[in-house]
Amino acid sequence: MGALEPGDGFRNSSVPESLRGAPESSGGRRSQRTSRRLPRRAAAGRRSFTATLRSLEGLADSGAQVSVHVVDLDNHVHVLAGDDHVTMPVAGLGVVPLLIEVAAGFQSGALDPFEIVERENVDAVETSGLWRHLHAPALPLEDLAVLAATAGDPIAVNALLQKVGHERVRERIESLGLRRTALLDRFRDRRGPDDAPQVAVGSARELAGLFSALVNSQVVDAAVSAQVSEWLSLNQDLSLVAASTGLDPFAHDHDAHGLLFVNKTGRDRGVRAEAGVLAGPRAGVAYSLIVCFDDLSITHRLRAHDAFRVLGVELMEYTH
Repeated sequence: MGALEPGDGFRNSSVPESLRGAPESSGGRRSQRTSRRLPRRAAAGRRSFTATLRSLEGLADSGAQVSVHVVDLDNHVHVLAGDDHVTMPVAGLGVVPLLIEVAAGFQSGALDPFEIVERENVDAVETSGLWRHLHAPALPLEDLAVLAATAGDPIAVNALLQKVGHERVRERIESLGLRRTALLDRFRDRRGPDDAPQVAVGSARELAGLFSALVNSQVVDAAVSAQVSEWLSLNQDLSLVAASTGLDPFAHDHDAHGLLFVNKTGRDRGVRAEAGVLAGPRAGVAYSLIVCFDDLSITHRLRAHDAFRVLGVELMEYTH
């Protein structure tokens, strides 16, 4: 993973204006206003994304740090890009490389998808997740991959990471050409001074590119790409960008209107992140949006969520 560099702003091919949200302070988490401005970029021949730009501008003016990347899957035009090279916390979105390594292990035979993992032998998480509420004390690796992809289950993720190991995930990330993305640690209820400060970090550009490569069968090989895409197509967190798609969170892998949607989200205190692919009858896009904000009140949180939903509306208009 490359070193964190200063952002060069929200940019496009025609307007060099830019805006940067101030990073969160380590003390009182007070917001700081800055003077950077967003570009008024129009998606060629389709949408201007003006509502998204206005929403992101408001977030940045309030002190949030914002990174976004949207690329057209057909012509590879960067529809929207802003601070997309900056490495930022992405929480559970960072498990996608782990899922890729697990799928590659299944494909090569290095991992047995039916190997049973005992929950009591896994680093526990008591504050979130689905498996902790189930009576099943053990599950096969493949079911754990499904739980990790669809529900972001932290114990399932910890079990997969415990089985695969950080080193193999790091090597996989490097082999994929990702320099600003890393899975730093397992999920924990509390992070002490000796723990990594974040579960994972990444850049919007790399994460959007990773999802584009997945749906184009370019990650490891066609079989691995298809397996990971299938797992992620079952994701039930459709509350951010996906809230504007109208898809059923529990059954959207075969949409009646021909909408293709694959995504993964990440959530932590003051962090919201999402990356995915949305394809409709007019176009297809790969996208990623990361917002780090001062989670001082429900208003701060809802303002961040609203930016994701506004982007979702304009992505729907772009693809449909």
